[in-house]
Amino acid sequence: MKTAWQVAVVGAGPVGLALALHAARLLPHAQITLFDARPLDRDVAADPRTLALSLGSVQFLQRLGAWPAAAAQPITEVQISQQPPSLAGAEVRLLARELGVPQLGAVLAYGSLVAPLQQAWLDAAAREPARLRTRFGTPVAGLKPLADGVEVDAGIAERYDLAVVAEGGVFTDQVRKRVHSDYGQTAWVGSVTLEGATPGRAFERFTPHGPAALLPLPPLPQTSAGAAVAARSALVWCVPTRDDPVRDLDDAQRLAVLSSIFPAAAGHLVGVSPLKPFALGLNAERTLVDGRTVRIGNAAQTLHPVAGQGLNLGLRDAHELVAVLRWADDLDVALRRAEWARAADRWTMIAATDFLARSFTWTLPGAAWARGMGLSALQATAPAKAWLARRMMFGAR
Repeated sequence: MKTAWQVAVVGAGPVGLALALHAARLLPHAQITLFDARPLDRDVAADPRTLALSLGSVQFLQRLGAWPAAAAQPITEVQISQQPPSLAGAEVRLLARELGVPQLGAVLAYGSLVAPLQQAWLDAAAREPARLRTRFGTPVAGLKPLADGVEVDAGIAERYDLAVVAEGGVFTDQVRKRVHSDYGQTAWVGSVTLEGATPGRAFERFTPHGPAALLPLPPLPQTSAGAAVAARSALVWCVPTRDDPVRDLDDAQRLAVLSSIFPAAAGHLVGVSPLKPFALGLNAERTLVDGRTVRIGNAAQTLHPVAGQGLNLGLRDAHELVAVLRWADDLDVALRRAEWARAADRWTMIAATDFLARSFTWTLPGAAWARGMGLSALQATAPAKAWLARRMMFGAR
């Protein structure tokens, strides 16, 4: 790529930072400006929110030189099952060793990922200050389409050839997009401590109220020599908003209910943190590209967390966009190509998560039994199970 395009990246979360870093390396003639409303001196490393990344995302971040391996817990096994009594024993087990990969993905804190990504960007910008510019503490108030670019209003109006918006937020804070559905569900998010848990094992459990997931977290350091350390897992517990069975429970009651939900293989639950509720819904743009503005990550699609694919989809958006721009001479042609290249992966994942989210609102007799039969059939069909695992690790290719 030899054209010196002016590129604005709006949003310095994991997707925006990954996009900016990848573009800085593979588009050597492009001038890139990174905007974020967050002040640069804010301690982003302290953000404890949990992120689940697929193997493809881990590999992408490793290539960027910003993967904090010491702060991440690899996922080596995923168990997907249904709570009894509906076809008890129905489950799918995905194991990294059976697939010939070191891990299926990894779990880490938001701050543990964003801090090294941000530092890698700042280091790159320090090496090339004339080409890579940082505008933290600068919210973007609006984007105005131009005939040959985008006007970015960040206090003053500036023209760019391309604006990439990676600033999404959570479902309830977003402007309604073209494809929109409120699932009437709430995700209660926090963490649990367990005894007897297998390191690296994650669980997805289908219940009559909705899916619940445990994602293994990095272990806490031992406080004294030889002292046993309880394992920790991130919890995502999805229930109906209108008839919420979690809201009025105290911690002891929540722990008792969770112990009845997850299988014995998860370990013995001994503690639960305060839980925070998030409304769940689908909010997606029909297209990533609108003129010279491209939306990626949560700015393009916010999904139900049932498959844990929202961030991974955003990172694939970033990777593919830069790959298309790398050899392009005509920016508009390249953006149309990027739209086409991302369509199958985006819409397959949007449709899959939407179907799973809606299926928990069905009251048809036998729906849970049919889901259990599907899990049993998938476990018994090795090629189909391997296909599912690779789709979750790498998306549609």
